[in-house]
Amino acid sequence: MMKPSLRPLFLVLAALLLLLASPVYALENMPEPVHVRARVVYVGDMIEETYAGGMFKEQPVQVKILQGEFKGQVVDIRHSRIEYNPAYDIEVKEGTEVILWLVADSGGIVEAHIDSIARDKSMAWLAAAYLGSLVIVGGKKGLRTAVSLIFTVGVIMKVLLPMLLKGYDPVLLAVGISAVVASVTILLVGGRGKKALSAICGTTGGVLIAGIVAKLVGKGAQLTGFGTEEASMLLYIPQEIQFDYRGLLFAGILIGALGAVMDVAVSVASAMSEIRQASPDMPRSRLFASGMNVGRDVMGTMSNTLILAYAGGAIPLLLLFLAYDTPFGYVINLDIIATEVVRALAGSLGLIMAIPLTAAVSSYLLGSGSTRPDIS
Repeated sequence: MMKPSLRPLFLVLAALLLLLASPVYALENMPEPVHVRARVVYVGDMIEETYAGGMFKEQPVQVKILQGEFKGQVVDIRHSRIEYNPAYDIEVKEGTEVILWLVADSGGIVEAHIDSIARDKSMAWLAAAYLGSLVIVGGKKGLRTAVSLIFTVGVIMKVLLPMLLKGYDPVLLAVGISAVVASVTILLVGGRGKKALSAICGTTGGVLIAGIVAKLVGKGAQLTGFGTEEASMLLYIPQEIQFDYRGLLFAGILIGALGAVMDVAVSVASAMSEIRQASPDMPRSRLFASGMNVGRDVMGTMSNTLILAYAGGAIPLLLLFLAYDTPFGYVINLDIIATEVVRALAGSLGLIMAIPLTAAVSSYLLGSGSTRPDIS
């Protein structure tokens, strides 16, 4: 029989365990955190303490909330600084706009800390400068380019990503999105006509070839689609969707190659259209050969563009391997590295194949019927 002196302790522990295990407790006592914009209005002196072998710092900071339910309210924060990890060391000063992570209940703000610097205004200024430059330098065509860019971003954000989140097939979706984006962009920038149709066919064909190659090689190399930390995090999203992770990888390859493939196809189609206007009697075989020559000149630089873009993004990772003298045979077989290699080479292959496809379609369309200039 249990000793009387231990019975109250046992009852208290049992009640505590039941309380912690209760879903009602978890839901009702943990308010949902939100992110809001705030401005730093005061920064105090640094307080230093030794912690876990490093220097742990705190600053008393006051921030004024700029949006949401608590707009205008000033909040006192103990802002943590970690000297030995600059990736998480957020340095603030008076006037700095920040993104505030806060938890609130019916009684007001319960907890708050600075989550990151507010960077969106700087990016908005850069985007405005870019779009403005397009219009100033390019005139009407620059304006059309800006519209096509906004359309592309809108399709990705409002169509591609939501449909992927609903579980649609990523490869089929990426092919369809690529065809739509390429068609709208080329028609807006280059105008209607045989030149535009040739570029659309070449772009769609090149992207499709890139996707097929990536799928075949990815399956043979047993790529998992978990080459990045973000892909792994999709396993734990609240929607509990069973993604085709390898399909997401191939869809990313298609979308990533679209811009470069489209550039090559438009360059070849435009050059062949100009050649046709200058030499209306040129036979199709010579017109095709001229298009191939133009494509070969463009191919070298554009292939480098894709390879350099992917290599540039992987520089920190490659430096890690070099710093630790990791053998090449080990590095090249890692999922994350093999994924980037397949991504770059499959996209470049699609770019290369877009050249003969565009040249063939252009020579067929421009070599027949009226030689009337395209509408642009």
